[in-house]
Amino acid sequence: MDEHDDLYGIDIDHAHKRAIDLVPEEFFWNCADELSPFGSDEGDIALAEFRDWRKLHPDSPVVDCLKWTIESVGEIDFADYNESLVSAEKVKQQIEDENFDDQQYIFTLDVSVIATGFAQLVDEGKMDASSKPVIKVALDRQILWSGLHEGWEHGDQYIDNLRVLKRVLQEA
Repeated sequence: MDEHDDLYGIDIDHAHKRAIDLVPEEFFWNCADELSPFGSDEGDIALAEFRDWRKLHPDSPVVDCLKWTIESVGEIDFADYNESLVSAEKVKQQIEDENFDDQQYIFTLDVSVIATGFAQLVDEGKMDASSKPVIKVALDRQILWSGLHEGWEHGDQYIDNLRVLKRVLQEA
């Protein structure tokens, strides 16, 4: 039986030591902090779904799980989830488009990608190199998206947290 079989949610006491060393910041481990990767409903679900996926695919690269996440949550082809999405002009246009659900197709999608990628770090102490560019797109787009929501009370803190995750992504 795998040590993560009975885990639910983020739990520093059962996390891989390397994850704890790379991310000592408290917000990361706080399951009630909406500004953390696993504190929102979306992040919590992504963590649980990663763990379920990993049980079924113990030797598969995490990019396969990210592909499944992007295509199901974002309803787009995996190949279309790339650096072209990280454009302030494009994100602003999407936010302003009444027919585009930026809450689903930017926030929920990106948070799901971020949580999925960082779930591997938490449970396995590593992040597959092939998944890092995908996670970087999500982090960069979330920084843009958050910055364009003027007046969001917690926007600056969220962006600071995302920058911590970008640092960790480079170091992992």
